[in-house]
Amino acid sequence: MFYFAYGSNMLTARLAERVPTVRPVGRGWLPSHQLHFHLSGSDESGKCNILHTGDHSDIVHGALYELDADRLDRLHAAEGPPYTFLELEIGTPDGPIRAATYRGRSEYLDDELVPFEWYRDFVVHGGHEHGLPADYLAALESVPCQPDPNAERAEMNRRILRHTATNIRLSALR
Repeated sequence: MFYFAYGSNMLTARLAERVPTVRPVGRGWLPSHQLHFHLSGSDESGKCNILHTGDHSDIVHGALYELDADRLDRLHAAEGPPYTFLELEIGTPDGPIRAATYRGRSEYLDDELVPFEWYRDFVVHGGHEHGLPADYLAALESVPCQPDPNAERAEMNRRILRHTATNIRLSALR
C-alpha cells in the first residue's frame, strides 16, 4: 500500500522505527488542504494535521512510501486515537494515486498548541530528505516551536534525527 506522510513520518528514520519495512517512493502533495501543528499529542505539544479547505490553491506537500498493509500495528499505535486512518488521492509527478494517511479528529485539535523543537525538526528534515519545494520548506522552518521540558525525551528524539535506518528497501515490497 502507498502511505502519504506529511508530518514527522516524512523523516524516513522516524517512520522506520514504527514499521517493519519502508520503501520511499518519492514526493507527493495533497491539494485543497492546509498543514497545521495543532493536534494535541500525548506529550501535550502540537503535532501535524491536515485540514481540508476546499481551496485548490492550498497544498500540503509530503513523502510517499510503500508499506506492508498487514504490518501497521505499531504505526497505528504510535499515531493513536487522535488520528483517523483514511485513503485520499495524492498528486505525484507521475499522476495521482490513492494513498493512506492520517487526519486528526476534531476533538483533539487546539490552535493554541506549539510543537517541540525536535518534532518540528523531524518535519523539516523529512521535507529536505524528500526534496519538497523550497518555499514550503521555508514555511516549515518558520513554524514557532518550544523546547521540550523533558530533556530525556528530547535527547531520545534528537538521536532519531541522527539515525540512519536499516529497514529501508529500494525495491518494491513483496
